[in-house]
Amino acid sequence: MSVLQGVQAVLFDLDGTLIDSAPDLGGAADEMRVGRGWPSLPPSHYRPHAGSGARGMLQVAFGITPEHADYETLREEFYRVYEARLTLHTRPFDEVPALIDALEAYGLAWGVVTNKAHRFADPLVAAMPLLGRAATVVCGDTTPHAKPHPAPLLEAARRLGVAPHCCVYVGDDERDMLAGRSAGMRTLAAGYGYLGPLATTEHWPADARILSPLQVLKCLQLP
Repeated sequence: MSVLQGVQAVLFDLDGTLIDSAPDLGGAADEMRVGRGWPSLPPSHYRPHAGSGARGMLQVAFGITPEHADYETLREEFYRVYEARLTLHTRPFDEVPALIDALEAYGLAWGVVTNKAHRFADPLVAAMPLLGRAATVVCGDTTPHAKPHPAPLLEAARRLGVAPHCCVYVGDDERDMLAGRSAGMRTLAAGYGYLGPLATTEHWPADARILSPLQVLKCLQLP
């Protein structure tokens, strides 16, 4: 495993990296299915696609893509249903609280950079004390561009007062690695998130790959 040195701040993706929101994302889509008289699908069908948000959930639940004529209407319905159950089953991944405690103990700043819109991210932060400790939270609509554009990550670094090259970004999607690399940050690919059974992080532009949250500390050469 590669070792990252000289890091002053650690930035995290949200869904699939810090928190497991798949039960509520998948639950919202399945609620829409059942409401139409369709049979319920097991959570395992939705989980690998949770990182794609509404697009992934609607494709699993209804087999439609953004090009479908009904997609926009269904997406808005999904947003409403998901908003109503945002924190029903969503929790931090195991080891995340211990990781955050350790980063704070070592005096490292940390923050969140997510493609989730403020509409959903703000209530999550308010409902989860752990997220409320983040030094900054940059959402998908904070800047004119979302990941994989580097703008959100650069905004987070600016808010923290830390040079981008002194930041590391941890995420569970290739677009996280692309955004981090474009922003001039070091990157860690989280293999414990929502990767499907056939997915791999091997070709992502990551400086190191981790299989659990606490491995971040090993990459930073912290005990």
